[in-house]
Amino acid sequence: MAAIYLDNNATTRVDARVIDAMLPFLKEHFGNPSSMHAFAAAPLAAVRLARGQVRELVGAAHDDEIVFNSGGTEGANAAIRSALEVSPGKTEVITSAVEHPAVLTLCNALSSSGVRVHVIPVDKRGQLDMAAYQAALSDRVAVVSMMWANNETGVVFPVAELAAKAKAAGALFHTDAVQAAGKIPLNVKSTSIDMLSISGHKLHAPKGIGALYVRRGVRIAPQVIGGRQERGRRGGTENVPAIAALGKAAELALQHLEYEATSVRALRDRFQDAITSSIPGCLIVGSESERVPNTLNVAFTGVVGEDVVLLLDRAGIAASLGSACAAGSFEPSHVLRAMQVPESALHGGVRFSLSRETTAEEIDRAIDIIPGVIAKLRDMAPPTEGVPAMGDAHA
Repeated sequence: MAAIYLDNNATTRVDARVIDAMLPFLKEHFGNPSSMHAFAAAPLAAVRLARGQVRELVGAAHDDEIVFNSGGTEGANAAIRSALEVSPGKTEVITSAVEHPAVLTLCNALSSSGVRVHVIPVDKRGQLDMAAYQAALSDRVAVVSMMWANNETGVVFPVAELAAKAKAAGALFHTDAVQAAGKIPLNVKSTSIDMLSISGHKLHAPKGIGALYVRRGVRIAPQVIGGRQERGRRGGTENVPAIAALGKAAELALQHLEYEATSVRALRDRFQDAITSSIPGCLIVGSESERVPNTLNVAFTGVVGEDVVLLLDRAGIAASLGSACAAGSFEPSHVLRAMQVPESALHGGVRFSLSRETTAEEIDRAIDIIPGVIAKLRDMAPPTEGVPAMGDAHA
């Protein structure tokens, strides 16, 4: 029986139509789009088409606001580092406690070099502390970087409101939209967002390609310095096959937004309801907040998430941890800790993430398998004294 892939927030299968879009640029149309001869024509046209397709996905006003790069990590680095470079006298950055490591690790590195980083907490629902955010804003802040949707819980931040507050304080605003693009509508031109990053492999394009939206008029200091590609904002010969793939994936993602909002959400919700009704002592993290339609984070009491993922893999289900292994020790997810998940469930976080390829039959099979896996692990676990039962709690 085929394995069930429920780890789409980690990466997605490349759509067959996306592969078809990129293949000509690996074969007959191999020219450099910056060249001046006929071999450049088709690659250059492909890059221009893809730029427009990505612009439409993120809701930008102009094609030239799209800068192609290698993905979300490069996009976040470029946005934050550039904002500091082009804002003399401003040495502060604001971010949240639940950001992706692409942002938090960068901010930690910047703090060691003299940049003051304000890390805004969230509540048990995963919602940002707006009072703390407002208090951190000042004329010393170069840039605010807040994710649009959380990669672990799917919780959506009110980025339009956050960007407007940043603009009022004179700060630039970047959003990591890697987990939002293709799942919920984006319309940056109607907001005060200055920069937005996306990654192709989260929306059925290949790995190693992404884009950074930079609003017209926003100065950007290139972080990859070389030729004049991307209007001097990102050096290096364009990866035409991957760019064509990202463009096609963006086009398809836009077409499937309604399906994500209805069918994928319905599958996720049915999955969630079945888990909570069949497994006592589990907490649905972020369930009281707006979430992207595909993401379900479950914190199980009495088990370790790593064990759950390993046993699920043996049973033919691919899921992922709400935690990371670091330096040989198992550390709870910084997101779950920031959301004050109880100690009894903190180590038991597991993320399930669906896609438009996920079927009802796959969800039914997962519903049949997962309760037995949790029961087996709880039976194997040593008794723990003083840990309260959680029942079917939600957060």
